[in-house]
Parts: sequence; structure tokens; C-alpha cells
Amino acid sequence: MGRGRVELKRIENKINRQVTFSKRRNGLLKKAYELSVLCDAEVALIIFSSRGKLYEFGSAGTPKTLERYQRCCYTSQDSTIADRETQSWYQEVSKLKAKFESLQRSQRHLLGEDLGPLSVKELQQLERQLESSLSQARQRKTQIMLDQMEELRKKERHLGELNNQLKNKLETEGSTFRAIQGSWESNGGVGNNAFPFHPSQSSAMDCEPTLQIGYHHLVQPETVLPRISEGENNFMVGWVL
Repeated sequence: MGRGRVELKRIENKINRQVTFSKRRNGLLKKAYELSVLCDAEVALIIFSSRGKLYEFGSAGTPKTLERYQRCCYTSQDSTIADRETQSWYQEVSKLKAKFESLQRSQRHLLGEDLGPLSVKELQQLERQLESSLSQARQRKTQIMLDQMEELRKKERHLGELNNQLKNKLETEGSTFRAIQGSWESNGGVGNNAFPFHPSQSSAMDCEPTLQIGYHHLVQPETVLPRISEGENNFMVGWVL
């Protein structure tokens, strides 16, 4: 009697499931070994049971085969990712190039160049754009001028304050100087009063200057010198011969 076909579904009986696992596991390991020997293939087999027990087979060592598998998978993935990135960059470059060309055309139109292909609607739009730009430029210029005027006003106020401070300082120093000068003048007047000036001395000083050699006493102009005869001596008062 031939063997019937087994339906592929989970075996509900736990004992039968464990027996079937053991038989088929051994058969699978045997087939993997035969495949590696007969075909000179690098085979790695990893099995975990329902209880978590590990069964493995590796013709060249399971870790070595897994590393080779990871390198192949990562290389393939990297190549796929690189192709996708290249395509994405190409699309981005195309977009940027188109945008650059559009900006160049807009710049030429704003400069009044290459206006032939434009329609009336496009020209009107360009005119509105230029008017808006001109209005913004004027507003910005006015704002800058106002800011500069405000800055100049601040500087003017600051300089005015400095001028007032210097003026007040100068007035204070001037009043101090005048007070010191008045004190000096008062002190000078007291000194002159300590040494009275005699009128006789003033009259003597008003006389005409004469050449006088040697020491002599001041002779009052009112004093009459006695006449001396020519025979007595040649001595003259006020002169030393």
C-alpha cells in the first residue's frame, strides 16, 4: 500500500509534532550536507525548534557564511540606494537648472531686455512689478533718510549738552578767577597804605636828572648853598674830583 500525501498544516498533537520535527530536521540537515558535498556549494542552515533550541549546519562555517551573506545583501542595497540617490539628485539638478533659467529671463525683463516674446498681459504684469519695486525702494530710501536725520538730531542734542556743560564750567572758573583777582587787588592796596608817599619825595623825583658820581645826600631844592670863595678849595658839593 503506497504512502498517502500529508496535508501541510500545523500538527495539533504535540507528541506527533515533536516526532515529525525530529525526523524532518535530520533529513533537512542530511540534504544540506549532501548538497554542499555533491555540488561544492557553501551551505548554511539554521533551525530553531518550538522550544527555542538551535540546530545549525555550515559547510564553511555558519558565521563566515553569514558575513558573506551580509556583504552581498548590503552591497546590493547600497547599489540600489545609490541609484535612487543619483536619480533624485538628477531630478533636483534639473529643477534647479530650470529655475535658474527662469530667473535669468526675469532679470533680463526687469532690465528692459528681451521683451519681444512677451504678451500684453505679461508686459502689464512686468510694469506692475516694476512700480511695486520702485515704491519699495523709495520707502526704504525715505526710512533711511529719516533714521539718519534722527541720528543727527541726537548728535546735535548731545553736542548742545556738552556745550552747556563747558559754558557753565567756564563761567564757574571765570567767577573764581575774578574773586582771586579781587583778593589780589585788595591785598595790593593794603601794602601801598603801609608805605605812605610823601609830597617832598615826589617833587624831588620830578626834577631833571643830573649826573652824580659817588655817594651824597639828597639835597632839598629849597636849601641855598653857601657861596665859597675861589681861593678856599675846588670842592663842589655833589661832585668828587
